[in-house]
Amino acid sequence: MNKIGLVISSLLLVVVIASSMLFVVDQRQFGVVYQLGQIQRVVTEPGLNFKLPPPFQNVTYVDKRLLTLESSDTEPMITAERQRVVIDWFVRWRISDPSAYIRNVGLDERAGAIQLNRVVRNSFQQEVNKRTVRELLSTRREELMADVKREVLAAVRGAERPWGMDVVDVRITRIDYAETITRSVFERMEAERKRVANELRSTGFAEGEKIRADADRQREIIVSTAFRDAQKIKGEGDAEAARLYNDAFGRDPAFAQFYRSLEAYRASFNSKNDVLVMDPSSEFFRAMRGSTPGGR
Repeated sequence: MNKIGLVISSLLLVVVIASSMLFVVDQRQFGVVYQLGQIQRVVTEPGLNFKLPPPFQNVTYVDKRLLTLESSDTEPMITAERQRVVIDWFVRWRISDPSAYIRNVGLDERAGAIQLNRVVRNSFQQEVNKRTVRELLSTRREELMADVKREVLAAVRGAERPWGMDVVDVRITRIDYAETITRSVFERMEAERKRVANELRSTGFAEGEKIRADADRQREIIVSTAFRDAQKIKGEGDAEAARLYNDAFGRDPAFAQFYRSLEAYRASFNSKNDVLVMDPSSEFFRAMRGSTPGGR
């Protein structure tokens, strides 16, 4: 039994040692083999590989994919005409030499991103200082990105301490004024719009008052003209009526006297509640008595 246990223990030990000597490199990674703390070799091809068991040799992995670094700094930059602008950008980069990268930059991708962010930020600041806002927005934007990429590549490929990385592309996603400038511009725009609106309201109110005054004047003219014409027509009608009355009454004065008496009676006895105290023998009741003017 002791011999069987010893054999099993030996086999387990061999399996553990063998497994510690094998490692798999993914196609998205570099495998970096360390020997006593120093880089012994870099495995660039995917697959199964061998190494000495720890602590003689250890392995770490570095990403070999194309990585993206986006700007996170909102600190404004100064243009050639001393304007403060904020630029959002991104950089596409990859680790090309894991050995140089680990020696001069760091052990993981985050260390490279931190240092690359500083270099790109400084390059943008230098190039922005040479250009105006108009050039940044239109005519020299592509030139700006090309110059920044060239300066960043020169920094990471330095002859003394190369970073072991390659910068594929540098792009600008947004260029805008700093928040303080943007706020003041919006405030000026708002004040200008309010001024124009107030001016339009004042002009509209003045035009409205002018239209209302003209309408009132025309109304008075129309009413006055209509009243004048009505009075004229009324006067002409009254004159014609008087002429007709005179002509009719002139032909028969007795009938005219009788007609006027009937009109007087109608006006006097207009209401049932009216009470009149009069002398029946008076001249007023002559028509009722059947008498005619002159005693006939």
